[in-house]
Amino acid sequence: MTPIYLTYFLLPASLLPPAHPLSSLLPQVVVVCRGEECSSVAAAAMGLVAYLKTQFVLQLLLGFVFVVSGLLINFIQLLTCVLWPLNKQLYRRINTRLSYSLWSQLVMLLEWWSGTQCTLYTDQATVDKFGKEHVIIILNHNYEIDFLCGWTICERYGVLGSSKVLAKHELLKVPLIGWTWYFLEIVFCKRKWEEDRETVFRGLERLRDYPEFMWFLLYCEGTRFTEKKHQISMEVAESKGLPKLKYHLLPRTKGFTTALKCLKGTVSAVYDVTLNFKDHQVPTLLGIINGKKYLADMRIRRFPVEEIPEDEKECANWLHKLYQEKDALQEHYHKEGTFPGPTITPPRRLWTLLNFLFWAALLLSPLINFACGVVVSGSPLLILGFSLFLIVASIAIRRLIGVTEVKKTGSNYGDEGSKKQN
Repeated sequence: MTPIYLTYFLLPASLLPPAHPLSSLLPQVVVVCRGEECSSVAAAAMGLVAYLKTQFVLQLLLGFVFVVSGLLINFIQLLTCVLWPLNKQLYRRINTRLSYSLWSQLVMLLEWWSGTQCTLYTDQATVDKFGKEHVIIILNHNYEIDFLCGWTICERYGVLGSSKVLAKHELLKVPLIGWTWYFLEIVFCKRKWEEDRETVFRGLERLRDYPEFMWFLLYCEGTRFTEKKHQISMEVAESKGLPKLKYHLLPRTKGFTTALKCLKGTVSAVYDVTLNFKDHQVPTLLGIINGKKYLADMRIRRFPVEEIPEDEKECANWLHKLYQEKDALQEHYHKEGTFPGPTITPPRRLWTLLNFLFWAALLLSPLINFACGVVVSGSPLLILGFSLFLIVASIAIRRLIGVTEVKKTGSNYGDEGSKKQN
């Protein structure tokens, strides 16, 4: 069996000079790294890394870097507000990059920390347009990390910082996320059309001259899929004489038709994205933080806006038909384990990892020095205060994670006010 050597020992021992300081050690290394034993060592190393990723202390440090860097970024964003009346486009370009520095840390968790892979089912002609046009994205809302899968594609094609979303108003109050979105001119809505009409129109029209290519995300279902919401949704579909959907909620058409109308002349296409996961995986953000790897598949179809009816009623019918097609795609995936069409796996980029390492180097060094000083001081008061800080920090981070959890995402889906929006 051919020996397999570790990094430094790529040459047979016989090629080393007899007096070489490593010559006496090399045979031992070779023994460890032969054949199956080498595989065992590698497996043990990978197991150790996987174990470390689940440890609370490391996860707390990740959260510390994200929260503190986010607060610093939000403060800088606040300072940039003075630019708005002087040079609106400069303000936007700066905030696009500041937002990237925060969002890419979450993408880093998905791509590098957990090693989650995203495979695209689409054609090369569609991929060639990614990051080169303003578009509306329609994504199914079934998973806790569907937004992260969308963001990782945005990052790989250079539009993460300028990505937009029609978000529920409650998220505006969430620290870091809501604050960053506010400076990014994200459009917030209360999901009650009578109250949202003016706000949504004004917010969308303000984006018509956005200087960076943007991907504007719409969750047309209005809320994340659950069995209870699905049952209510299908009752509405039956009452309106619409075909029932198996894997989606009935889409709310107002947001889509309004976005298409307000962004006419800016947006050149609609990307329909249907997301699912291999082997019936149910991904969670906590799973990502624990280093669990998921395999995401995304079927992407491009529709030029010229092919979408301008009449509001016909446009709504077009959206309903689109969701029937999305449902058929999900049915195909559940039966075959794949989406139809060619596959493309865009490579992850180093920028997300380098950005996180920059913030980690900047913030963790003073934190560790301070922690060591507290321990060395022996002061019960300082140690107690630092322990309380860690507890409060862990609770705050856990609550941020809770925003994404399916069982904790509230919704007025099914009440009379929400039914009128469809």
